[in-house]
Amino acid sequence: MIKVQYQDGSVQAFEWEDEQAKHAFWHSSSHLMAEALQELYPGIQFGIGPAIENGFYYDVMPAEGQVIKESDFPAIEAKIAEIQKRKESIVRSEITKADALKAFGDKGQTYKCELISELEDGTITTYTQGNFTDLCKGPHLLSTSDIKAVKVLSCAAAYWRGDEKRPMMTRIYGISFPKRSMLDEYLALLEEAKKRDHRRIGKELELFMFSDMVGKGLPIWLPKGTALRLRLEDFLKAIQKRYGYQQVITPHIGSKQLYMTSGHWDHYGKDSFQPITTPEEGEVYMLKPMNCPHHCAIYKNSPKSYKDLPFRCAEFGTVYRYEQSGELHGLTRVRSFTQDDAHIFCRQDQVKQEFIRVMEIINIIFKALNFDNYEAQISLRDPNNHEKYVGSDEIWEHAENAIREACKEMNLPAREETGEAAFYGPKLDFMVKDALGRRWQLGTIQVDYNLPERFELEYTGEDNQKHRPVMIHRAPFGSMERFVAVLIEHTAGKFPLWLTPDQAVILPISEKSNEYAHKVKELLEAQDVRVIVDDRNEKLGRKIRDNELKRIPYMLIVGEKEAEEGLVSVRQQGGGEANGSMTIQQFADFINQTVKDQMNAYK
Repeated sequence: MIKVQYQDGSVQAFEWEDEQAKHAFWHSSSHLMAEALQELYPGIQFGIGPAIENGFYYDVMPAEGQVIKESDFPAIEAKIAEIQKRKESIVRSEITKADALKAFGDKGQTYKCELISELEDGTITTYTQGNFTDLCKGPHLLSTSDIKAVKVLSCAAAYWRGDEKRPMMTRIYGISFPKRSMLDEYLALLEEAKKRDHRRIGKELELFMFSDMVGKGLPIWLPKGTALRLRLEDFLKAIQKRYGYQQVITPHIGSKQLYMTSGHWDHYGKDSFQPITTPEEGEVYMLKPMNCPHHCAIYKNSPKSYKDLPFRCAEFGTVYRYEQSGELHGLTRVRSFTQDDAHIFCRQDQVKQEFIRVMEIINIIFKALNFDNYEAQISLRDPNNHEKYVGSDEIWEHAENAIREACKEMNLPAREETGEAAFYGPKLDFMVKDALGRRWQLGTIQVDYNLPERFELEYTGEDNQKHRPVMIHRAPFGSMERFVAVLIEHTAGKFPLWLTPDQAVILPISEKSNEYAHKVKELLEAQDVRVIVDDRNEKLGRKIRDNELKRIPYMLIVGEKEAEEGLVSVRQQGGGEANGSMTIQQFADFINQTVKDQMNAYK
């Protein structure tokens, strides 16, 4: 059990699996690492050291002449182990603002003083262990002795408070556990995660690339990656057609006024690229950060009656957000990405049913891609921070209750998280666990009473009066880039047969069989089998090894005997040995039937 002490002095025990236990454990571990850094690097300054989803980090500014690098990690871990043996109690204290400024100022802690200056007197607390005191609101463990195993994982550069105009600090990441065996298991998982890294696999499979010449954070889809992505899009389009969606296309830019009306400029303007001003007319445009304002304009294009609702429009729309270069990461954090966006405009009495229909679509997608392990999170607004949101208490209550009722009707357990809602409405986020047990937020559905109000959207009701529609935002994939990244790491690049770019590769045993190999390719392609030929002048064993790395599901080995008899020798990826011979027609039928069976399972 993990014992956690709160600000009011109370202590509560949790199982390790509880999120509160992990948060307090990793937050206390960040303080333990900071204490070690204080002893190893005199004069070091501290920024913030929070718990994160897996572990913790601390932003620090080493003194002049000091540099913390990966080769220093063993020494830091040794110092942490030394401190652990002291079994120091973690003591909470309340302190006045003046005393806090003096205490941290005397230690030369400039960044802490900046944080203190923004706090109100009477709300400031510190936590002390041994000779280390940190500005913190907690909660924490009772003692450093509870932390049995710590590993320093990596370090990176990070701007102070995420502002590229502020000093560059060193961010040190770590992980810790109450048992050494748990750390060993986690490190083994990390090694497996490295093997599944979508950046490495994406390069090996020639799916996507980045180019500094094109620009940071701007992914380029290569032919095989494009084929995979378009197949995903076609899959969703077919589902959407069954559910009554209409496809639309909107521009990559929009008037700044459009986003001022929607509220995106006020809430996300700083995360957008700088506005574009036309040289003659002086009109101001923005690279599109969101698709929803454009879809509001589509709804408003023609009068609607209650009989026209729900009106469902869908778009694979590319949007642009300015992410700091230090936060870019493969396909999971980019500056240009495509959302499988759709917006449903409906009557109040249709909200729950439309919400349920979107949940059905997401369930189909997750099943098709073997994301069997997922949970739902209802993201609510923070009732104590009204400035962050738009809309009245009444419409927020309506929207939040509609999501709760839909989850109840679908028998979908959902935990609630306060403060995680979008500025215009609450949402239901789907948190998927991949093959390594890591949690990813993928599909999302949002109920919005506010954009229809801001854009003055209307429909004529059965009573012949004007009414406001309710707007539902939904994106089952989220962004195509991030979804593909997660899919790559979940499958280790071994995609389902219906989705994989190449379903088979033909391996001629020698140059004498090249002609037959290409004939087989033509016959299979004529029956919609995706196949390539590896006719390099290499030994068969080398070809097999190379194509195993490409994760192509089937290898078709052909030689003189196969050419004479019109056969292919079939070897399944990872199978070790050939699985027997088939005629070309039998193999085509096998592939197409397997794909058909996979697709029928999701209808």
